[in-house]
Amino acid sequence: MDGLFKARVDPAPVPMELIGCEPAEPLLAALRRPRRSERDWAYLLVLDRHGAVMASRSVGLAITGARPSVLGGTLVDITLTDGGDDRPSPAARPIWAERYQGSPTEPNLWAPYDSQGRAAWLDLTTRAWRVPAPRPDRSGGEHHLDGRFVTDVPGLHCAIAEALLGPGRYVGREWNAFKDCLGGGFGVAPPFTLTWHDSEIARRALAVVVEDPEDGLSYFEDIVRLLERCGVTVVLR
Repeated sequence: MDGLFKARVDPAPVPMELIGCEPAEPLLAALRRPRRSERDWAYLLVLDRHGAVMASRSVGLAITGARPSVLGGTLVDITLTDGGDDRPSPAARPIWAERYQGSPTEPNLWAPYDSQGRAAWLDLTTRAWRVPAPRPDRSGGEHHLDGRFVTDVPGLHCAIAEALLGPGRYVGREWNAFKDCLGGGFGVAPPFTLTWHDSEIARRALAVVVEDPEDGLSYFEDIVRLLERCGVTVVLR
């Protein structure tokens, strides 16, 4: 055995450029002590073209340098020593570009992406669900789930969110989070009826995805059972 007692090497820092920052407090305070800013941090709020928050990221404020901004005026450009680990993957770039145009108003815009892209789509709905504040919970009535594109776990949660709340909304990105959302506070709460169209596509696609080996249920079966236990009438078509 070799390497058992060797220390792991931390990943090299990847700098991040902040262009066009307004020199106001508390940013000025961080600029005055750049060498001692390792413990300072801030949220970067990512805005779409309409000014609505589409995502947020936390970054450390260890600053390598600052200079007058290329945008002119009194703005400054800042180089952070490391942008941190809270970054979208390169695969998420087209999803961010699409969501930059505004909150989706049509269903199934996530469908053309692969599982990684669909997960990135869910990531944006996860981070932005509180902006604006969620609507009061609605109960009763019938919701229709378009199951034509539910071929993986991220796709299932994209489709369920659209069925219950509409495009771009959030009701969990995995089993536990979905269970929490069904408890209320996210815009919809049981009892209601969920009619799942083309459900056989998800049943086949998720047949080998098993969260709990002890019960042996597929992810599809587990979600249906969860819905029913929470008071949802599930109609599979």
